[in-house]
Formats: sequence, C-alpha cells, structure tokens
Amino acid sequence: MAGRKPIPTEVKKAANNPGKRALNGREPQPRKKRPKIPAHLTPAARLEWGRVMRILSPMGVITEAEADILAVYCGAYARWVQCNHEIERDGLILRNAQGQAMRNPLLKVADDAERTMLRVMSELGMSPSARVRLTGPVVDDDPLEAFLRGTR
Repeated sequence: MAGRKPIPTEVKKAANNPGKRALNGREPQPRKKRPKIPAHLTPAARLEWGRVMRILSPMGVITEAEADILAVYCGAYARWVQCNHEIERDGLILRNAQGQAMRNPLLKVADDAERTMLRVMSELGMSPSARVRLTGPVVDDDPLEAFLRGTR
C-alpha cells in the first residue's frame, strides 16, 4: 500500500489526536518487556545490540516485538563494519585475474548493509528526524525540576 505510514494510536493520543479522526481502540500493544538477545548474532552484532539497547531502552521504544528488527540492524551493522575493515585493508580498487582494475565488490555489500541500517534506524527512532515522530516516556533525572512541578 502506498502513502504515509500509519501513526500509532498512542502517538496520536499523546498529541491530542490532531486529525480528530476516530482512534483505533483495538491496536495491538506489545508487552513492555526488554527483548532477549538472539543466539544467532555474531560477536560484533551482539556488542552492537548491547550498545543500542542502552540507548533505546530509556526511550521506551523497544519491546519484545522489535527484537527481530533490532537483530536485523545489528547484523547489518556487523557486516558494514567488517566490510569497511576489509576495504580499508585491500583498497577500493582491486586487480582481477587479467590485471585490470576493478571496484572492490565489498563496496556493494557495505552499501547494502548501510541501506538496511538506515531503514531500521528510522523505524526505531535512531536519528534526529525519526525521533521527532516518536513519543515515549518522559525521563526526568532532575529532582529540582520535579519538585518545582510538584511531581515529587
């Protein structure tokens, strides 16, 4: 289906339903449970999983339902890093069996991984423009501000 992606009901509620259209009261809500790291991830992908979870968990945008999409991101990230290391080692231009210069084939693999990463980053709110479209819990670490607002 072409067009804009639907806006989750919780986001519409947080914005006081700006379109004033009927809200979907039956939209599925995943449990707010931290996803487990998949066993199939490579060591590099596992490291990235831990780094990203430390960022996304406080934002409140990651649940069990997003485990697979986060695994896709982490796998693509690990591939991207590996390709970049090998490209740096071997160079952008290689010689084929006939001695002719050719583009390193890993450039295409790295580019594909980068595209996947960027798509998933947008879904998970991992860029400034993607975060504008998200709402999540307010994380307030300033006790003075909380006191002044009367919430503590």
